[in-house]
Amino acid sequence: MKEIQLHRIDLNLLVVFEALMLEGSVASAAAKLGKTPSAISHALARLRDQVGDPLLVKVGGRTQPSPFALTLIDDVRPILRSIKRVLALPEPFVPATSDRVFRVACPIVGKMLSEVVNRLHQAAPAARLEWLSAPRQVYEAVAEGLVDVAHLGGETRLPDGLEEVEVPAFQWTSFVRAGHPALSNWGPAAWSRYPHVQVNIANESASPLDKPADRDPPDRTIGALISEFSSLGPLLASSDLIGTFPRVLMAWDMQTYGLRPLVPQITPSPFRTRFFWSSRLANDPASKWIRELVIGTYVELHNEADRLVERELPTMTA
Repeated sequence: MKEIQLHRIDLNLLVVFEALMLEGSVASAAAKLGKTPSAISHALARLRDQVGDPLLVKVGGRTQPSPFALTLIDDVRPILRSIKRVLALPEPFVPATSDRVFRVACPIVGKMLSEVVNRLHQAAPAARLEWLSAPRQVYEAVAEGLVDVAHLGGETRLPDGLEEVEVPAFQWTSFVRAGHPALSNWGPAAWSRYPHVQVNIANESASPLDKPADRDPPDRTIGALISEFSSLGPLLASSDLIGTFPRVLMAWDMQTYGLRPLVPQITPSPFRTRFFWSSRLANDPASKWIRELVIGTYVELHNEADRLVERELPTMTA
């Protein structure tokens, strides 16, 4: 038998061969595959030429397989089944029966976390959620599929192998405790007089407050630098610090700790807000499901936070 030239083999020839072996005649194989008998005969001739064996011959009016054909079909069938399995669309994700572990990298904010957990467990009671801060290696972790979806603020250009969606931009508001002395004379002087708290998250994006859009912004003194958003509420409620942060991160702390919202005395520079995920897992049903849940929850909370804060701002700034 001559050497097979794989680059010349058309997989359709193996499909035709399997149909011929199953049906036992050119006419029946043609009907099964929706082709003309001439096309089936031509395909068989090409395969015969490739393998150097007659494969199927007529004996007494019936088509009979050669010994090599009987051996070949045993090898071809599992190969074709494997190809079908590989190329088949992914099975739909069924949350109710899944015990998958989902990983989300996003600033730790109580309201967002609790909403996602509740919605996830309502739909997928056996699944588990791991809520991570955004480590410096987050891009590699997402690209490798170790994190399903991650939050990104700022203008950072994503590396290759990642996909993204932009969500509503942050709305920045200053928050202080009830009874804070700045409430009675809020303005540029109070902005500069009282210390501010800043959250230092592990990414390369500069805070839009550090490079405001104003030509001559009032000074701001950082009195506290912390690593997590989750401690902002109690910190602001028990100090004279000023915290200027996105509403979606602070609206519920505002309610819980009785904080008062104020219009910032600088104009933060534009600050994009995105979620991103691995291109490799873009069509994975489970990954797509958790992305839609997390991003949908975020957008809802962003809009709700705007309503909550706007409702308090007029009386605070009148």
